[in-house]
Amino acid sequence: MDLKIIDLTDTHAKFVVSGTRPDMANALRRTLMVGVPKMAIETVEFHLGPIRDEDGKECESVSPLFDEMIAHRLGLVPVPTDPDLYVFKDKCVCDGEGCPNCTIMYSLNKKGPAEVYSGDLEPLGGKELRVKDELIPIVKLGPKQALLIYASAELGTAERHIKWQGTSGTAYRYYPTVTIDVSKCDLCEECVKACPRHVLGSKDKKIVAVNLEECILCTSCVKACPRDAITTSGDDTKFIFEFETDGSLTARDTLRKALEVLEQRFDDFRENLGQLVEG
Repeated sequence: MDLKIIDLTDTHAKFVVSGTRPDMANALRRTLMVGVPKMAIETVEFHLGPIRDEDGKECESVSPLFDEMIAHRLGLVPVPTDPDLYVFKDKCVCDGEGCPNCTIMYSLNKKGPAEVYSGDLEPLGGKELRVKDELIPIVKLGPKQALLIYASAELGTAERHIKWQGTSGTAYRYYPTVTIDVSKCDLCEECVKACPRHVLGSKDKKIVAVNLEECILCTSCVKACPRDAITTSGDDTKFIFEFETDGSLTARDTLRKALEVLEQRFDDFRENLGQLVEG
């Protein structure tokens, strides 16, 4: 399997995987979607009763939404994740009690009237633990309403809950092949005009694919050609992948971790299969 990066930013990746099969490509897609571990808020503790500020003003620890709804919204806030630093809570040396190796703690203290955003979550640690998107709305507090919350984030995967899914728009398609029969082509350029992705162009008095990796095999060019000079097909050994992240992990770390998880699963399968055969 070979991998070529087309575009890679912190939140977006587009790459080509070649020398593989459709089932392996789909395994990578599924792993990118639900197999990459990330941090997400799992436990939220709400302070009950009155809250006094520095000026002696008293607010009641209530909000227009049920506590369960606020906890659910907090759980969906992308939490920054170092894939090489944290371990699953049930596999940690703390035996699931919660420690810096498996847990990130946040506090939220806001008094109304005000709007509460994800950026109001204060990490009990370094600034690198602040959530990336600070403008996710949580709840709008009225006069004399307040929230005092302690939340803990832990590692998980989307196989357990969607809040641990770090990617979106994860998809792949066959690598396109566009063949132009020059003996039939009369350079009318109808195919160039019909292509919605600007894949075709004119070069050296020939119609050629100038932007092949943008082709989605829609066959618009085939239908537009009056002389049937164009054929398109997909290569089932080569695939174009694309996905975005929610910011909890970079696209590079997400792809690297997905490949590691996939490799480990194959190793475990071989080991279990070998034990079954030997037994």
